[in-house]
Amino acid sequence: MSKRKQHEHVISSVAPGSIAQELELEPGDVLVAINGKKIEDVFDYHYLSEDTFLEVLVKKKNGEEWLLEVEKEEDETLGVTFENSLMDEYRSCKNRCIFCFIDQMPKGMRKTLYFKDDDSRLSFLQGNYVTLTNMTDDDIRRIIRYRLEPINISFHTTNPRLRCKMLNNRFAGEALKKVDMLFDAGTKMNGQIVLCRGINDGAELERTISDLSGYLPHLKSVSVVPVGLTRHREGLYPLEPFEKEDALQVLEQIRRWQEKIFEKWGTHFVHASDEWYLMAGQDFPPEETYDGYLQIENGVGMMRSFLTEFDQALSGLNKGVSKGKTGESDSRLSIATGRLAYPVIRKLLERLRQARPDVQVSLYEITNDFFGERITVAGLITGQDLIRQLTGKPLGQRLLLPSNMLRAEGDCFLDDVTLQELKNALQVPVEIVELNGKAFIDAILGER
Repeated sequence: MSKRKQHEHVISSVAPGSIAQELELEPGDVLVAINGKKIEDVFDYHYLSEDTFLEVLVKKKNGEEWLLEVEKEEDETLGVTFENSLMDEYRSCKNRCIFCFIDQMPKGMRKTLYFKDDDSRLSFLQGNYVTLTNMTDDDIRRIIRYRLEPINISFHTTNPRLRCKMLNNRFAGEALKKVDMLFDAGTKMNGQIVLCRGINDGAELERTISDLSGYLPHLKSVSVVPVGLTRHREGLYPLEPFEKEDALQVLEQIRRWQEKIFEKWGTHFVHASDEWYLMAGQDFPPEETYDGYLQIENGVGMMRSFLTEFDQALSGLNKGVSKGKTGESDSRLSIATGRLAYPVIRKLLERLRQARPDVQVSLYEITNDFFGERITVAGLITGQDLIRQLTGKPLGQRLLLPSNMLRAEGDCFLDDVTLQELKNALQVPVEIVELNGKAFIDAILGER
């Protein structure tokens, strides 16, 4: 394939009722330029297509070129998707981080799982975190010029020498200077720290939070997440898991910084991911401490949001019961989750049974044999572990699973076991439940 064809922006679908459909664009057509400017990638496309008047040059499947004039609202899109969502080649990661999860994957899985991305464009499209080591100053200037924000940055540490060590990249410390360019331009940012025991915790974490607080108000939030350690770490940097006492210390450190920053800025800024509270056996903080759940997709506040939704739904259920609306659950059922969330889900089921004694649920804690027992989150449970550990168990008439167990495509687990294969193996209908407290209750009661 020629270089030119690699960068052709081939339309894969046209939204019904969209501008593109009105213009008679079709899958297979190629977007060439907007307002006389060739499209390099998705950054160019989004920026150039914001104008209210566009001249769109398209090459049709038969080779004809159409120059189309478009008048639209500022926030109105053309309504097309492309075969390549980035409209360019993906940029792979140049780092060899000592904590990289992909390096800890077992062999024999599908190739896409081993691709390490560090592409700033995915930060805007999918919320991915980038280290900035793969970006030039020109890339940063383009982000600033196109007003692309927020950009999600993997900091890990603000100690340049330590960052070089953690990322195994001699330019990793220098890359932090790009944050100053973004800050000076007023670009909104979010940050992430993957914490490694004895490496960037303790005094180093204190330094990092202190340094990052200097980027307020443009750096909106910073999450602190514990390193994930699988059993496939042969030949990798020796890292130790965090214990309960470590988690308690991290939470206390973050709490002190939250109080200090909130007093000055009115925001809590630095947040512990849910794993820390579960690991420490601590209650989740109130909803207002999450500042609007800026990093919920990164596992920060997901359980608090779930619990709040559950409480609201249960309150409504109790009111219904007091009016005589007791109802009947339609069947016995079962729920499977990871070791980390198991105690929380168990307590919620106990509360639900008080309101609905007819609810009969078997809750199963799944051990992650595939990645290792240290991986305890539900989102990394595989289909084969579910089959192995649930076969022969009383599952009732339905099995409920959280949606984060499935890949983004929604029909397959991380190990490529499909949802249908799981159903066939367990001989039970399987329902996927969104990570929402009300949806959880509705699914149990059969009211979906």
